[in-house]
Amino acid sequence: KITDGTIASGDLASGVGGKILQVVQTTKTDTASITSSSTSTFVDLTGLSVAITPSSTSNKVLVTVSACVTQSTGTLHMNLVRNSTNLLVGDSEGSRLSSTVSSRFDNSPYTYNNNATATFTFLDSPNTTSATTYKLQGTLGATYNGTMYVNRSPGDINNDYGPRTASTITVMEVSA
Repeated sequence: KITDGTIASGDLASGVGGKILQVVQTTKTDTASITSSSTSTFVDLTGLSVAITPSSTSNKVLVTVSACVTQSTGTLHMNLVRNSTNLLVGDSEGSRLSSTVSSRFDNSPYTYNNNATATFTFLDSPNTTSATTYKLQGTLGATYNGTMYVNRSPGDINNDYGPRTASTITVMEVSA
């Protein structure tokens, strides 16, 4: 049963696991520019968060991300975060920066028209019935001082080859 177009309700009384109990989605169609000043500290990517309140501590949350984010320079690192906890990050070794996804574009005449899309899915076990926020955070790392862009290219060229895109984060509560 769809109640308002963004939240679906399932059969809570059946006792059968694997049912989708609710779905919440955030969609970002405007753009954002976020400064990353020579730090490996991850910061929130504007508009790329969604909240859900699980109905049982044993239920899981399926997170699906399709985010169009790029950078002015260097390597873009993005993390999937639950409240303030990093989820789905690579193992750390040496000076390497662990993240969920990363991108670095080649130097070319088209560098400033790039607008990559990060897509991934993660099944989380939040173990709570409190409101839970899933979000994307990003950094360019300690080596670079630049800007991260959501839904636009670094050059944001006003021409038919200058992309403007959309991003979504969808979370679904799955019964245990």
